Amino acid sequence: MRVLLIDDEPMVRKIVRRMLERLGHTVVEAENGRFGLNELAKSAVDLVVTDIIMPEVEGLEVLMAIRQQYPSVAVVAMSGSGHASAFNTLDFASKLGATATLEKPFTCDALARAINQSAGHQMVA
Repeated sequence: MRVLLIDDEPMVRKIVRRMLERLGHTVVEAENGRFGLNELAKSAVDLVVTDIIMPEVEGLEVLMAIRQQYPSVAVVAMSGSGHASAFNTLDFASKLGATATLEKPFTCDALARAINQSAGHQMVA
């Protein structure tokens, strides 16, 4: 599966990229939502794994844009547990159409479960 990973923290991208590659996926990275949406416009992906809290274009904006422009693309939303509202943010992401959510930090097994949950994703446009 080709995965677009969007997170503004280089260390998080590095760790999650390694997890995704360990799970057998090809990974394209973007450092924020603006770059992520640009990357999505250039090349097809099967899944987007995006952080929620980012500069320029936040993950919720990315999620809404994907639902409008690329409704068949699955989206796993993630947010750091250090944010007081991480749970509410992830709940809101689910309501906006995220196919799975993850609270950081998470394990490779949790990521695999989120991807499996998203694999059956079928949005109605």
